[in-house]
Amino acid sequence: MDGVAEVLRSAAAAVVMPRFATLQPGDTEMKAAGEPVTIADREAEAMIGRSLQMLMPNARTVGEEACAADPSLLDHLDDGAVWIIDPIDGTANFAAGRPPFAIMVALLINGEIAGSWILDPLSDRLCIAERGGGAWIDGQRITTTEAFAGLDSLCGIISRSFVPAEGGGLIDRLGSAVREAHPTARCAGYEYPLVATGARHFALYWRTLVWDHAPGALLLTEAGGAVLHLDGADYRPARPRTGLLLAHNKSISGALLNLIEPRD
Repeated sequence: MDGVAEVLRSAAAAVVMPRFATLQPGDTEMKAAGEPVTIADREAEAMIGRSLQMLMPNARTVGEEACAADPSLLDHLDDGAVWIIDPIDGTANFAAGRPPFAIMVALLINGEIAGSWILDPLSDRLCIAERGGGAWIDGQRITTTEAFAGLDSLCGIISRSFVPAEGGGLIDRLGSAVREAHPTARCAGYEYPLVATGARHFALYWRTLVWDHAPGALLLTEAGGAVLHLDGADYRPARPRTGLLLAHNKSISGALLNLIEPRD
């Protein structure tokens, strides 16, 4: 666990932070509509990938930027050991010279998330989770609470990015039922810890790319929270589906799922 943490911190120091708020013309391009990539993303992914392969030579690496060029790398994520790399989560923020952004890694073993690491390079805050071993922020174990005082007490995050045609009504229904609904900061590495610590009670996302969600999903579930699809099925990183609900505890997830699709 410490070895991976050092890999992330080394990439932050050598590649990411020297380019924060100093990107030059030509250092950023659009890999898709509304999806920037910077020279720091690519250099950090290469550096992290090399280091992770040294730690575990039998594992393959799947990085966000490599997948942009070759989507077939996402095939067979449920086969053996696979490192998932998000070299800069929140690239649009990073490219604009503002927080939040993060560096994230997850280790999949036969499709299950075995370990995860989320580094905030600005504060050096490190979130680590190990399957069956708990969730930790800066060396302190975190656990969720069971508090729930009703939907109208909840403060959460609702993404309006990549919303499917049927999602607009759900957003309106959910937004009107809770106390506060904040827009996403477009940085899962910032928002998953918010839900895990109770600073936000829930989050709703539509796109479920593995590098965005696998690291935070283990952190939240090991702390005692829930990461579910909108039909209540558990999140599986090797089987992407549209729509994902994060909840600080299972009482909150149950109430929100009942709002999404009422059950007896």
